[in-house]
Amino acid sequence: MIDLNGGVVIVTGSSRGIGRATALMLAGKGTKVVINCSSSVAEAEGVAEECRTAGGEAIVCQASVAEDADCRRLAQAALDNWGRIDGLVNNAGTTKFVAHGDLDGLDAADFHNIYAVNTIGPFQMIRAVAATMKAQGCGSVVNVSSVAGLHGLGSSVAYMASKGALNTMAMGLARALGPEIQINTVCPGFIAGDWLRQGMGDAPYEATKTRLERSTPLRAVNNPTDIAENIVYLLAAAPKVTGEIISVDAGMGILRGN
Repeated sequence: MIDLNGGVVIVTGSSRGIGRATALMLAGKGTKVVINCSSSVAEAEGVAEECRTAGGEAIVCQASVAEDADCRRLAQAALDNWGRIDGLVNNAGTTKFVAHGDLDGLDAADFHNIYAVNTIGPFQMIRAVAATMKAQGCGSVVNVSSVAGLHGLGSSVAYMASKGALNTMAMGLARALGPEIQINTVCPGFIAGDWLRQGMGDAPYEATKTRLERSTPLRAVNNPTDIAENIVYLLAAAPKVTGEIISVDAGMGILRGN
């Protein structure tokens, strides 16, 4: 649990979607935010400017979380600018859309690429900030996973496996890095937006969205702000909470028992 007003938070993959929504929400609370992207620098600079308009400070650091040197450089950017790191949001992610029954649709390279960003990347980022957070006496990490890692769903077998591994890793690191560092994980369900639409295609996207809006207990799907609200809560308003995995899915997960 950290103080967001004046605190420093790194948000990976924050040029769009959940990362952008989280960065803007943090900035509105007076947080100093490191905006990260692997390639879309112009979009990241736009988010940084939005953060400044919202009342926070922001810098942009282009870096790939799949590369350990980049993770260390991202952490150092926060330290060079503000001298501390209070929070880390491991949001950067990637996938390949392949039907689960299409076993020839994935190869070892696909698994390596997806794990490099979705599982190894968060580990490397936590390692890059851990010493600073320990020395400060506190720090908060939130990983953005997926219900895919809980229920064997999602865009591909490699994706759901990478998110399941992230969930397990987060529990172990929460145990190892306490008491100074809290580590929690949010698992979004269906998130309305261009990313899923482009991956699934228009017709499957609309059909799935409509089905969930009619069938989930809350009769809804997520938008990026829904996830950001839960991330910010875990960063700064959840004392004595660590190692937890929280589904944010309007009740989608419990439909599987029906």
